[in-house]
Amino acid sequence: MSSSVTLGMPTIGGSVLLADPRGYCAGVDRAVITVEKALDLYGPPVYVRKQIVHNKHVVQNLSERGAVFVEELDEVPEGATVVFSAHGVSPSVHAEAAERSLKTIDATCPLVTKVHHEARRFAADDYRILLIGHAGHEEVEGTAGEAPEHITLVETPEDVDTLEIDPGVKLSWLSQTTLSVDETMEIVRRLRAKFPHLEDPPSDDICYATQNRQVAVKQIAADADLVIVVGSANSSNSVRLVEVALEAGAKASYRIDDVSEIDERWLDGVETVGVTSGASVPDDLVQDVLSYLAERGHEGATAVRTADESLVFALPPELRRDLKAAGRA
Repeated sequence: MSSSVTLGMPTIGGSVLLADPRGYCAGVDRAVITVEKALDLYGPPVYVRKQIVHNKHVVQNLSERGAVFVEELDEVPEGATVVFSAHGVSPSVHAEAAERSLKTIDATCPLVTKVHHEARRFAADDYRILLIGHAGHEEVEGTAGEAPEHITLVETPEDVDTLEIDPGVKLSWLSQTTLSVDETMEIVRRLRAKFPHLEDPPSDDICYATQNRQVAVKQIAADADLVIVVGSANSSNSVRLVEVALEAGAKASYRIDDVSEIDERWLDGVETVGVTSGASVPDDLVQDVLSYLAERGHEGATAVRTADESLVFALPPELRRDLKAAGRA
């Protein structure tokens, strides 16, 4: 990249502003490497419950290497190896795997695991837990499964108005890690106004990568006529990046899975294009977009850096153990 600017400095003019950080986070990187190493170590097929991460290109590439993606464990042959996705699973899924003698590798992101721990702790202390998230999302299903009788889902700020909870009930909140920071805090503000005794979790559940990518897209959006977000439709954090870009001043913003989905008409009258990607997106998909833009006169991408990310998560312990036993650690 031609240059880099940091948060708080004037943005350098240019035809393309490239958000940094973008793309893979530590949890996604760990999950994808987990499947790759499991295939190398055990040989295909290795089964994966749900999409390992929410990106269709990653899933397709792993499928071509021998990963078999299933919706539920009853699709996995008894005794086979199955990887749990980065979004986490409920205790009932772990129990079903044990009943069917499946060899499990848990690739749940450690930041999601932290939320599961918090759910169990609050439930053990008899709290009603307000879980901020989207119904049907794998992460929400996994967290809710930790204490279903204690958890109430809150999807929007308007949902707060319909909540009826006795003032004597101990109350806390948790959230899906991949939400919009601003929207989550708006829901929390409304909850606190209605329930002053609401208790916070020990730390903000919004994951560092989600937050960093939203800060970065805000920085480029104010100076962009168009912001292109690379990411799949079922990627919550990618979808949010489009919303955040528009809220931060971008004149237009679109999500694409890859360069083939760009409509050249989007570039009509556009001087500055912002580019970013969700936390489950390999960077080669972004490079394809930059090449497409360069071919159409939008050259000299300027990286706009708002944070440095150096976090790395260790592979799941059960996989590390088997790699070490095979002399491949």
